Amino acid sequence: MTGAFHVSDLSRGLRVASERMDGVRSVALGIWIRSGARSEPDEKAGISHFIEHLLFKGSQSYTAWDIARIFDEMGGEPNAATSKEHTVVYARFLDEDLEEACRVMAEMVVRPSFANIDAEREVVLEEVAMYEDSPPELIHDLLTATVFGDHPLGRPVIGRCDTLKTQDAAAVRDYHSRHYVAPAVVIAGAGNVEHDHLCTLAGELFGALPPELPHDVPPSEPPDRHVAEFTQKDTEQFHVCLGGRSLRRDDPRRHALFVVDTLLGGSWSSRLFQEVRDERGLAYSVYSYTSLYSDTGLTGVYFGSREEAVGEAMSVILDELRDICADVPDDEVLRAKKHLKGQLVLSMESPHSRMQALGRAVLFDLPVLTLDEMLTRIDNVTRDDVHEVARSFYDPDQWSVACIGPRVDPFRRIVGGFDWREAP
Repeated sequence: MTGAFHVSDLSRGLRVASERMDGVRSVALGIWIRSGARSEPDEKAGISHFIEHLLFKGSQSYTAWDIARIFDEMGGEPNAATSKEHTVVYARFLDEDLEEACRVMAEMVVRPSFANIDAEREVVLEEVAMYEDSPPELIHDLLTATVFGDHPLGRPVIGRCDTLKTQDAAAVRDYHSRHYVAPAVVIAGAGNVEHDHLCTLAGELFGALPPELPHDVPPSEPPDRHVAEFTQKDTEQFHVCLGGRSLRRDDPRRHALFVVDTLLGGSWSSRLFQEVRDERGLAYSVYSYTSLYSDTGLTGVYFGSREEAVGEAMSVILDELRDICADVPDDEVLRAKKHLKGQLVLSMESPHSRMQALGRAVLFDLPVLTLDEMLTRIDNVTRDDVHEVARSFYDPDQWSVACIGPRVDPFRRIVGGFDWREAP
């Protein structure tokens, strides 16, 4: 179904990556920028996400209406996302529209007009307010803040109202010019796309990007913490996240980490789903997850329970964490590996997923693996590998916990042994 992927280094540090997929008539294109929330000084927290919004407000050649109309006429799906360590502008469209789509996306990224900045700031502030009103989403930012403390990784990607209100047009233009630079940009495409043609387009359309290296906040080691933090909100449930520091993105043990995450809380047959939801009915939503960064990572567990169930749910989860640190049977490891491989194969039949995997790997200087190579790495995970990763990164005595709920007392009763903090 697919051809080989190709990666080319163009002039000024710009990189292009593509993978041709036979049998499809679409192209997924992503403009990846190695600039995210952790690149920001604290007084500019949220500016990367703010810029992501402003890219859609027009460029030197296209108004916001032009951008919306052009992609609508294509039947395309333009969007963007900001993370801790990158920003990506992406779209999927018919192969015949590649040149026009690439031209518009390049204009958005290279020559944004930053029009209507005050109105769009209000939109982002409304997004922050909406986020604050959604505890199942907000709790994950509270966990990263609890785990990483004052480290840049602990700040929310979306930003804060106090810092967003100070970002005027001059500050936005300055930050964009120093971070949207050729060595920090990767153009990635997957689908019915020819690599040489994409390179030609990239060289023509992105040639105005500055060649300087991006100006980043120097990396620093996050602290080790074992903290319980509570935030009071008028909610029906107690929303709880437990987690701790984990592997960096390029660590060869990451595939064993994915196996542990899957068998713990990453599938319907996982321990947490079965024990907390199916067997005991203590939560509607319970799952585990991982986030990997350049120099560290995060492992986490989320659940939401009513007051009468939160203590038992917490106890069951702590027991399961200690249990996987002690032993995981061979059949459980095998089942988790099969689930991972199935999910991987199904996802990689999508041009968008292919583009995402390719763009992320090239942006962060990771080896670009074929599907077969990724499957082999999962197959090669042993029971001993799973035990080592579980003991190293899933010990609840080394984790922190954050909670959003209506009253502090029920939560405080279940977090003995943690350093206690309560949000003002």
